[in-house]
Amino acid sequence: MKYVNNTLMSNEKLIFCTRPHWVIFMPIAVWIIITVLVLIYGPRLGFSSIVFFKMSLDIFLSLITIVIALFHALSAYITYISSEFAITDKRALMKIGLIQRTSLEIFLDKIESIHVRQSIFGRILNYGSIIISGTGGSKDPFNYIPNPLQFRKQVQEQMEQTLQ
Repeated sequence: MKYVNNTLMSNEKLIFCTRPHWVIFMPIAVWIIITVLVLIYGPRLGFSSIVFFKMSLDIFLSLITIVIALFHALSAYITYISSEFAITDKRALMKIGLIQRTSLEIFLDKIESIHVRQSIFGRILNYGSIIISGTGGSKDPFNYIPNPLQFRKQVQEQMEQTLQ
């Protein structure tokens, strides 16, 4: 949590921090399954009899799906390592992006609402999107947050403690 640690103010304590949910790696598994299916069923469908660039079509299609899987793996890994979601005793912090960065740092006393959005798969796998609305702030969604209800609960508890 390099970004979060670098932006902590003096006398600010880190309460909760997380990275994106592991579901961001699912497209890789899908493409690997497609690759295996092409290798298994390609010759049965006659793909191996078609020669394309001096190799059978099933091998060529498998190479393409492997390249796509590697692209998704790199993209998911960069998203995973470059995203940080944290709550301190004073602020909620969210950062996404390596080169192009989207960040939100909002003081707890300026938060008006926290919106949690979960799809059916999000409910099953326990991930979702968080939208924090502040006074005059943006409403950008931060996606793939693991256990978003716990994240919201932590923010609300810290908001209550700052009011006391």
